[in-house]
Amino acid sequence: QVQLVESGGGLVQAGGSLRLSCAATGIISNIDSMGWYRQAPGKQRDMVAAIRGGGTTNYADSVKGRCTISRDVAKNTVYLQLNNLKPEDTGVYYCNIMNIWGLTTWGRGTQVTVSS
Repeated sequence: QVQLVESGGGLVQAGGSLRLSCAATGIISNIDSMGWYRQAPGKQRDMVAAIRGGGTTNYADSVKGRCTISRDVAKNTVYLQLNNLKPEDTGVYYCNIMNIWGLTTWGRGTQVTVSS
């Protein structure tokens, strides 16, 4: 069973940066993708960035140019570098892993708050 633990969230001023980490433990195999999602208060959970097994990345339009997703395969960890943060980036950031059969696992989330 895969477990995901996010870290790196916090309170930051607009224009600042954060690096989120998501460590995966357990039996990890046949992974299709890993990604980060954001859920703002009262809103649905939306994808921020994802990285496929071959290294292909995908970003939400709202973070393109300000965000980089990367992974360390040896450490089973995926990172999300957020730069030039804006108040609208505020929310709980969840890590997600999906295997080739579509089974999805979620972490418990890490709060990011951007003050203006």
